[in-house]
Amino acid sequence: MLFPKRVKFRKWQRMATRRNLKETRGVSLAFGSFGLKAEEAAWVNSKQLEAARKAMTNFVQRGGKIWIRIFPDKPITKKPPEVTMGGGKGDVEGYVFPVLPGRILFEMDGVAREVAKEALKRAGAKLPIRTKFVSR
Repeated sequence: MLFPKRVKFRKWQRMATRRNLKETRGVSLAFGSFGLKAEEAAWVNSKQLEAARKAMTNFVQRGGKIWIRIFPDKPITKKPPEVTMGGGKGDVEGYVFPVLPGRILFEMDGVAREVAKEALKRAGAKLPIRTKFVSR
């Protein structure tokens, strides 16, 4: 699973949800010919990214090349069950990447269009957001 080797700040503030914004960075294909684009805003965690990556690589049977365009570096904290209010912020539970609509999540090259479309569709099924297939 993906997580940072070291971080400057161990715990972040959550920030306000920005559901009506569109992404401005990472919105076009940069490496491959085919990609998976987000159509909703959500937090994508490292387990979901790994499941999507495995689904893609299993379908293409080690053919072509796959790029993961996002990296989960935002720490998410959680307090243990049955703990009263107070006592500070909880421990880091995992890492997420806040996805906004328009962000390219995965790219693929070196395979046929139909194979890439099916592989990226399977990857999108593992993610908590609606996605769409894009190509050059």
